[in-house]
Amino acid sequence: MDRVVKSTCWECSAYCGSLITVNDAGRVTKILPNPDHPLSQGAFCVKGMRGLPEWTYHPDRLLHPLRRTGPRGSGQWARISWDEALDEVADRLASIRAAYGPPALVGAVSGAAFSRGAIVALLMRSLGSPNWMINQDLCGGCRAVSDKLTGLGITNGDDIDNAAAVLIVGRNPVAADPVQWQEIKRAKQRGAAIIVIDPFRTPAAEIADLWLMPKPGTDAAIALAMMQVMVTEGLYDKDFVARWCHGFEALAERIADWTPARAAALSGVPAILITQAARLYAAGPACFVSGHGIDAASNGVQTFRAFHALVAIAGNVDRIGGNRRAKKPAGFSTYLDLLHDPRFRLPLEIERRAIGAAAYPLWAGPRGWQTACHNPSVLDAMLTGEPYPVRAAYVSGVNIAVMYPDARRTLAALDALDFLCVAAHQMNPTAAVADIVLPKTTTLEEEEVSFNPGGPAVTYTAAAIAPCGEARDDLAIAVGILDRMRAKGAVTAELLPWRSKRDFNEFLIGGSGISFEDLQRDSYVMVPHTLGDFASEPFRTPSGKIELYSETLAGLGLDPLPAYIPPPAAEDAAFPLTLQTGQREKTYHHSRFRDQGWARKVSPDPLVHIHPETASAHGLRDGDWVRVEPAGGRGACRLKVHVSDRTQPGVLTTGVGWWRPEAPGPEFGVLDVNINAALPYQGVKDAMTGSVDTGSIPCRLRAA
Repeated sequence: MDRVVKSTCWECSAYCGSLITVNDAGRVTKILPNPDHPLSQGAFCVKGMRGLPEWTYHPDRLLHPLRRTGPRGSGQWARISWDEALDEVADRLASIRAAYGPPALVGAVSGAAFSRGAIVALLMRSLGSPNWMINQDLCGGCRAVSDKLTGLGITNGDDIDNAAAVLIVGRNPVAADPVQWQEIKRAKQRGAAIIVIDPFRTPAAEIADLWLMPKPGTDAAIALAMMQVMVTEGLYDKDFVARWCHGFEALAERIADWTPARAAALSGVPAILITQAARLYAAGPACFVSGHGIDAASNGVQTFRAFHALVAIAGNVDRIGGNRRAKKPAGFSTYLDLLHDPRFRLPLEIERRAIGAAAYPLWAGPRGWQTACHNPSVLDAMLTGEPYPVRAAYVSGVNIAVMYPDARRTLAALDALDFLCVAAHQMNPTAAVADIVLPKTTTLEEEEVSFNPGGPAVTYTAAAIAPCGEARDDLAIAVGILDRMRAKGAVTAELLPWRSKRDFNEFLIGGSGISFEDLQRDSYVMVPHTLGDFASEPFRTPSGKIELYSETLAGLGLDPLPAYIPPPAAEDAAFPLTLQTGQREKTYHHSRFRDQGWARKVSPDPLVHIHPETASAHGLRDGDWVRVEPAGGRGACRLKVHVSDRTQPGVLTTGVGWWRPEAPGPEFGVLDVNINAALPYQGVKDAMTGSVDTGSIPCRLRAA
């Protein structure tokens, strides 16, 4: 008889409630949204319904450990046992560790939004290395660092359902977050004002009361001008600012000459629209919804700081209809908590050696948001040995050959390693150049416990089925490596003490009083949230207040106030166009699901959106193929033209993550149809995160 398992999808950070049907043979036959889940309320996406089961049962899924038997990237593999695989991994890591020191080992994972991030980080620390790479310099990192510097703590705390106005900046919730899109549509229906700032006409822009269409990369100018209007017209929350904000006088001086006219000249948005947006937002209560469009840029943190300051002076913090602060239950640990918990840290002198910590201390090393490395600097170390050699990598659940800019250099860096182990679900451009490939469980086969500030709730992902083949979860793999490294005397500290995922999840729940049985029964437990408890729960900044003027940045000699940093300017007339990347699609999540027939039927080719005027000027028609070449990049990328007035004249808009599993390996088309093959991972960087520009990039195109 079929059984239905209540779960929470953790394919992305939306955390939608799901109902998973499993038949008598233990096979998932259907995944549907859970209409009773209080967070998602029946919202769900096709990736959760189609992508996850087809990923799990795909005929090309990796089900057994593999050892490379030919030259690296040759596609020659031999199936081996787990004992053989883990023995070889431990032998090679221990040998490199002894020859070059523990920091010569590096991990790579998507980040600590999911358990695998914390597990890989603690595995590296246990081996004595402070080095692990995450993707967040390219997705969400600028927002997180700004949020931390300002002290707001509001990420994912959007109270859209009770907002009188919703300010959406650089986000396409239709593709990125079905729960959020459902909330925005409900807000529109009940009369809330929808304000969208986006250079691309998204579905949210189409239902907006105000759509501000800036030149790419100029959003901070609009935020500064909105604050100028609010201060000049006395529309800011004077009591909230006086009691809970630090540095308002300095901010007011900074924004005094940021008139809507000045912002209009830079952004191309009419001054009257900027003024109207400021007044609508200030009337509140208003909710700020942000996305990748203003992240992953050399001006990313300062752009976010401008919008975060806007939220603060409007008083839209921890109020009904505003942005709630994230407050986990007492006694509960998040994955990020583990990274900063003194019980799981290396000595300070070792953590300071994390690659990138000297240049970007708010990103890498002991003061960093996730304490991760600076990725471009790690790739440098692999290729040059500076600041010290990195000779081995363990990569889990992330396709860095596809997702990092300058794919050629990333592949060259991986090829330069003495040893590379990749844990993956399928053979992809990163796994194809490994020495050992390990089969990972999918999100239908492992248990996960997370804190979701949007509820707020603790959510539960069920291991609905047993792992297929010989797949193992990240903790089981890490434990197997550590056991063998320990026997070789190659463990620095015991910082990954759990033997199973259940042990790990019970530790996270800790003394919170949350019942594991309740989580398993319902897939969530709602947690209480007290609004406006600023006195008992102070802001986590040096001043204990929201820092409009950042004492941390001042101490580092960086600009302590929000500022406008212009996007990259074309220094060569040969690059007259502007490239925007990072566009989301409903069918794909980063590089995932590119091997699934349903997804390829919906979205068979990488598209570049080109305005009709631009297409006409270049003699292009819908369906033509072009080669797009960014200034300062490593060549060009082939993309298929979609002529559309959703994008601006002169602006080319495209996505990320493209590769073709059916193409010849080891690259599988990544150097042909992936925009990251053409983008640089060097050049001007954000002073706080070290992020490079993935949008607003001067470029040119020609027929393919």
